[in-house]
Amino acid sequence: MRQVTVAATQTWCDWNKGGNVDRVEALVRRAAAQGAQIILPQELFETPYFCINQKAAHFAHAAPAEGHPVLARFSALARELQVVLPTSFFERAGNAYFNSLAMIDADGSILGIYRKSHIPDGPGYQEKFYFSPGDTGFQVYKTRYATIGTAICWDQWFPEAARVMALQGAEILFYPTAIGSEPQDPTLDSRDHWQRVMQGHAGANLVPLVASNRVGTEPDDDRSITFYGSSFIAGPKGEKVAEANREEETVLTATFDLDEIAEVRSSWGVFRDRRPELYAPLLTLDGRTRRG
Repeated sequence: MRQVTVAATQTWCDWNKGGNVDRVEALVRRAAAQGAQIILPQELFETPYFCINQKAAHFAHAAPAEGHPVLARFSALARELQVVLPTSFFERAGNAYFNSLAMIDADGSILGIYRKSHIPDGPGYQEKFYFSPGDTGFQVYKTRYATIGTAICWDQWFPEAARVMALQGAEILFYPTAIGSEPQDPTLDSRDHWQRVMQGHAGANLVPLVASNRVGTEPDDDRSITFYGSSFIAGPKGEKVAEANREEETVLTATFDLDEIAEVRSSWGVFRDRRPELYAPLLTLDGRTRRG
């Protein structure tokens, strides 16, 4: 048996950046006290979700990965608690800006940086103004406790990302996110759709999945977003094994036997029976087979 306990945290954010980081650290400590070995905070937790509107002043919140104060602090925290911390941050690299994640191993070392691949652009979620599309490709990391894959928020709507990470050996998938109401239409509620798509990734690839979201209403001028919360952990058949509510700060944990899951995954044959030679249309935007 090779058991691992994972956790998702869920909290609110305001413009007290130090308070936000303190609060997330407290939740990480709480999860570790409950036995969690890999703990996922939500997307861009240092600040409110600033992409509601386009404001050049928000670029000042970005910092290089090397020497980033939040990454330094969470590296020390990971080393102290002996936990793995996939940590979301706003990265500045020269004149480029990315929505990024540092994979911090249980000894405090940073195994690599993933830059969000799919960047949304819609009312209230104007990320293309702030972030370039990621150039790292999808990343899988061999951490102390498991080989894990991480993608970020909008990436979760693309099954190709989950499949690539599973093909690269990911035993668990992690998605930090920031999703809530739609400012242009208050009747829209995509919470259940959001969950079901990720449950599908877990079931299709027979791997557990952890999703961490924020809570609370964040206003910005004429718009606001009320975040769904509803962070959850899915098992390898897509079933929800833990789920938060829409409003409360919380920690979720679940324990999985990775050896048992690997045996089941092999027996299903979904990777054995793949036909990559038929998937060329996936490499095009319009679904046509490439010619010449």
